[in-house]
Amino acid sequence: MTNQILYQIALTHLAEIGVITAKNLVSYCGGVQGVFEAKKNHLEKIPNIGTVRAQAILASKTEALKLAEAEIKFIEKNNLKPLFYTDENFPKRLLQCADSPVLLYYKGNANLNTRKIISIVGTRRITEYGKNQCEKLVEQLAAYQPLIISGLAYGVDITAHKSALKNKLETVGVVANGMDKMYPSAHVKYIKQMVECGGILTEYGFGEVANKENFPQRNRIVAGMCDAMIVIETAIKGGAMITAKLADSYNRDVFALPGKVGDIYSEGCNYLIKNNQATLFESADDIIKQLMWDVELLKPTTQQTLLFVDLSNDEKLIVDALQMGQTGIDDLINTTQLSHTATAGLLLQLELKGIVKAMPGKLFKL
Repeated sequence: MTNQILYQIALTHLAEIGVITAKNLVSYCGGVQGVFEAKKNHLEKIPNIGTVRAQAILASKTEALKLAEAEIKFIEKNNLKPLFYTDENFPKRLLQCADSPVLLYYKGNANLNTRKIISIVGTRRITEYGKNQCEKLVEQLAAYQPLIISGLAYGVDITAHKSALKNKLETVGVVANGMDKMYPSAHVKYIKQMVECGGILTEYGFGEVANKENFPQRNRIVAGMCDAMIVIETAIKGGAMITAKLADSYNRDVFALPGKVGDIYSEGCNYLIKNNQATLFESADDIIKQLMWDVELLKPTTQQTLLFVDLSNDEKLIVDALQMGQTGIDDLINTTQLSHTATAGLLLQLELKGIVKAMPGKLFKL
């Protein structure tokens, strides 16, 4: 592997550095290698670094590089793919989230930037009602070939993964541990099949166990990678509620399965619906219509129409940037390198031409 990957992994081991600060360092130092070559006086001038943090970075560089070398050996031995946040294959939807990981470790063959991605979450103590509804939902969604994301945990998570595999859908498990410390051990038997038809994803290096504090961090990946999150069953408190609220804060569509009043594992879903933090769904049709997947059947006509629309060069930049799916204006600006004013004006023009549609959460799609 290249020296660049060595520095990318080492960046995650620097002392006193979180994901936002790490990205800031890379920007101010002209690249990840520049972070390790920067002198103290330069580091001190970077916003939110200062003298104490600069000293901590410099003091931890040698150890960080040593840990990165060991990580690379593990990666090569186990055929893992390190995905840095500037890489082409890094999940683009995650980049819309300010607290997205700097580096991910991936084993699998699913395209993490495929056009349709659904996250399914819920309680570890799934009821028979929840299990049946989850299996039925995945079966109904199968015709649209979404990638199914979940956390490989007991209950709703593993039901979603198994249902995806049964319906020949790709599914990715996002875990809260290193690839050598898989949790829960009871689900290791499903990993080989998931890697062949999906994958396993984590931001934790080898040797990292599934500590309690890792799960909320894992949940933000599950929330950020998807177009829509589906909550099957959950109590009023728990990881699924945290994940749903994260998805809502990331402007993702959130759907919740309603349940009987008084049922402990329906209280969370009912609460989300009642407080307008999730849309009630009774079948896959509700989700398909909300996400406009049914309209995509008209896409060939739309593509044909585009052939006859006279677009300026800048309009073409916007259209090309939207090919991946719905995107926020900030990401369009970063992709096209157009100004905010120009981008907003072009989006309005494209809306009037019937080419672009404005979506909730200040998102746009073709």
